[in-house]
Amino acid sequence: MTKDVLVSIRGLQFADTDVRESASDEELDAIETICPGEYYYKNDGHFIVYEELVDGFAGPVKNLIRLRDREFMISKKGPVNVQMVFSEGKKTMTDYHTPFGNIMVALDTKKVETQETEDAIHILIEYGLEANYQFIADCNIAVHITALGRTIE
Repeated sequence: MTKDVLVSIRGLQFADTDVRESASDEELDAIETICPGEYYYKNDGHFIVYEELVDGFAGPVKNLIRLRDREFMISKKGPVNVQMVFSEGKKTMTDYHTPFGNIMVALDTKKVETQETEDAIHILIEYGLEANYQFIADCNIAVHITALGRTIE
């Protein structure tokens, strides 16, 4: 993998598990972010740093992704501050700090699946999302880290 990479993160939320099986992408709450970033491998882990611009906020959000074994961590700093840990088979909790207030978030991670090639890392995360101790939705995140100049699959 090269140092310069393209980071694609696509998340889907499924409020109703009956809808999940038959829903089209247009019917689901889908969010996608694509940003340039930098990739590092150290201490048996993959590290990716990148910045993203969020509508309505003056400064960028600085992101750090760490992937090791069956655990995916993303740390965000800037207009929003949070460290979310997705550890397969575990429920983790964190404070999500936003300009509008703090939210207690729980991530009940069902699966962290990783596929690595010479030029890419593909990660699929399936989890249940809770906010302030209330179940919100079953969700999944697809993360694609691709060497710059390669296509995202």
